[in-house]
Amino acid sequence: MIILIDLILHKTKAYRHLLFNVINQHTVNFEGSLWKSIFAFLLLDAYRSLLLKRNEGEWGSSMSFSSIVWTFEEIVVDVFVGNFVFFCIFLLSMRLMLNTSIQISRCKDILLAILVSSYFKIFLIATMVWEFPSSVIFIIDLFVLSSNTVALKVITDSAMNRCIAACFCAQALKLLVTQGPARRSLRF
Repeated sequence: MIILIDLILHKTKAYRHLLFNVINQHTVNFEGSLWKSIFAFLLLDAYRSLLLKRNEGEWGSSMSFSSIVWTFEEIVVDVFVGNFVFFCIFLLSMRLMLNTSIQISRCKDILLAILVSSYFKIFLIATMVWEFPSSVIFIIDLFVLSSNTVALKVITDSAMNRCIAACFCAQALKLLVTQGPARRSLRF
């Protein structure tokens, strides 16, 4: 419980303990953990997109079956394309801003660090029980961004301002792709 509180407070020692001692390639089934984390990450991201659509008024009880299918197709495309852009820009910005070389094993460690440090997305589940304004979703996004920054700093030993820039670029382009004005104009 203390480690969880320290993670919420963004203490680097807690992230270092979690990423190097608890979750590493030698102590856990790394491949299994990676796939489970990817699945949970994508599922929570899809729920986030659904909440945003519901708050925009595009989701209602009088929707036809075809519009429901179309909405879910949009959500799936948004989630996969947005996260693909996120990870591509993230790895590119790491290469450019942090001057790190990315081998496959290092890439897996960084991917798992980003997935695990996105644990704040679990707070989206609270919106199933209680109604929150849509601004809460963006507050959770800010917590995820700051948590990803701390995890990146711990895993790469880079300067905090460079880690902030790398995470912010990736997150900003993901939001631009999934919720930008060009994306909205494609909707019918």
